[in-house]
Amino acid sequence: MKILVINNMLEQKHFDQIKTAASQAGAQVFFYKNEDEIPHSNYDADIIYGFAPSIVKSSKTLKWLCVPWAGVDSLMAPDYFANKDCLLTNSAGAYGVSIAEHMIAVSLMMLRRLDQFTAETRKGKWLSPRPQKSLKDCRITVLGTGDIGTTFAKRARAFEPSALVGVCRSGKSKAQIYDKVLPVSELDSILPQTDLLAMSLPSTPETAGLLSRDRQSLLPDGSYIVNVGRGSAIDEEALSDNLESGHLAGAALDVFQTEPLPAGNRLWTTKNLIITPHVAGNMTLAYTKDKNVQMFIEDLQNFAQGKALHYLVDRKLGY
Repeated sequence: MKILVINNMLEQKHFDQIKTAASQAGAQVFFYKNEDEIPHSNYDADIIYGFAPSIVKSSKTLKWLCVPWAGVDSLMAPDYFANKDCLLTNSAGAYGVSIAEHMIAVSLMMLRRLDQFTAETRKGKWLSPRPQKSLKDCRITVLGTGDIGTTFAKRARAFEPSALVGVCRSGKSKAQIYDKVLPVSELDSILPQTDLLAMSLPSTPETAGLLSRDRQSLLPDGSYIVNVGRGSAIDEEALSDNLESGHLAGAALDVFQTEPLPAGNRLWTTKNLIITPHVAGNMTLAYTKDKNVQMFIEDLQNFAQGKALHYLVDRKLGY
């Protein structure tokens, strides 16, 4: 059995951990920083931990692809894999801490108006106090109650919000952190009761355009939006209109319909909008890297023993 690990963010301790796990599974393992380094003699790999499109699209012997990120929408085309039976796992579960902290950070920036204070003080201006808001007694709706949304909810709970509501496809969550969990079909009923809408949805046909212009109008005047899921979920033109009009007090976007966000895009100059370049996640935290590798090793042991993979993607759902 041959394993290819393709990742330029891992450290020596991770290489050692993977080598040990591979040896225990009776496998050879090869490490590369990027796909271009892989010789054609290794295109017959059984397992890839990382990403190598040329192999995935050409190899009919590839048995399992483990991608080190959460979103897999780009891999959902029916003809993407040369081997239709190739297993696909992702690393959803490794990024909750990093992205949840980002969500808390930008939420506080907006509510406490830190983005405005920072912009003005950089110009040498000493500003007088101005009205601010708080996560305490805030009505928070978490749209997407997977690992990221729920990890955020656990942290948001410590700020004593007046309501913490989850919304997801099934309307159910095993996490005991929400006041209640609603199905997406009831989203319209909760938006008027939302001060902060925290979005962490995957990209699927059902989530595309979910936060439409009409739904944005259901949010109360002065509410806020944070999106760390996929940019396709938001009508960006409507968002700009609602921020400029003052209907929305602020928004923080880490994801966009087109990435990188094109020069000249209206969002760049929309007022009260915090833009970050899809950096809420990524393998930038030590914890994220450690957890990511741990998840791969766990499923490598399952694979070697003929057991079901724990982090298997449901291709019908797209996550």
